[in-house]
Amino acid sequence: MELRNYIAEKRVLIEESLKKYIYNEIDAPVVREAMAYSLFAGGKRLRPILAIMACELFNGDVKKLMPFACSLEFIHTYSLIHDDLPAMNNDDYRRGKLTNHRVFGEGFAVLAGDALLNKAYEILLETISNDNRPEFIMAAQEISRAAGVKGMIGGQAMDLYYENKNISHEELKNIHDKKTGALLKASLTVGALIANAPKKDMETINEYGNLIGRAFQIADDILDIKGNKERLGKDTGKDEKKSTYVKYFGILESEKIAKETVDEAKKIISVYGDKGILFKNLADYIICRDI
Repeated sequence: MELRNYIAEKRVLIEESLKKYIYNEIDAPVVREAMAYSLFAGGKRLRPILAIMACELFNGDVKKLMPFACSLEFIHTYSLIHDDLPAMNNDDYRRGKLTNHRVFGEGFAVLAGDALLNKAYEILLETISNDNRPEFIMAAQEISRAAGVKGMIGGQAMDLYYENKNISHEELKNIHDKKTGALLKASLTVGALIANAPKKDMETINEYGNLIGRAFQIADDILDIKGNKERLGKDTGKDEKKSTYVKYFGILESEKIAKETVDEAKKIISVYGDKGILFKNLADYIICRDI
């Protein structure tokens, strides 16, 4: 199956599950509307799709994975709402629509982000309370770590701290690997865990996840300079104060590094032969996308 068709098919499955969690279980005034506004604003669903891809690669049961996949998307969406706030990036547009705080106000935007994050943990805790098999517990732990101070939040904190400062390449990689890479890698890890993938396969999928996570953020750095505002659905040139690959290496060298990173990821996943083709295509998509 072509990557485009695969993504379209899995997005339908993911959207159905997300809607059940939002519309069947939440009735707080304004907050549910604000949560749904950002959650259904046209995201790629890359993180839950990565989880599904890894689960299917190792012949796992996708139905068992879905609560974890939805939790990943809730966490990702909360991070976008909070990233866009005036205290963070102060963005007016996300995915071609006004950002959450521009529509609902800062107070409800904060609450919507908080509610999405909390909902993710409600789902995880309910899932492992009903079925405490080891792979479910490990999957919940993996998501929690990736979203916290050792992962995404830690990366965002470093990103803020190092604004307008000179940093080393290792520090730059560390920011990227945590801020963006941690949750992308966790998505693959969780899918493999639910499928009970052998240890060697877990190591392979984790290494692939590290590389595509880094490539994804490098591509974002490049798009902030070269991207088309209309196609991106958000303002460009917003990373002027931040530590980015483009600032550190320039456009051409950053593009080269992104390509080399993706090529390495494709080489690693090639051990799965034809079953790894989707993963190779996804790696290419990450650095060729214009949105």
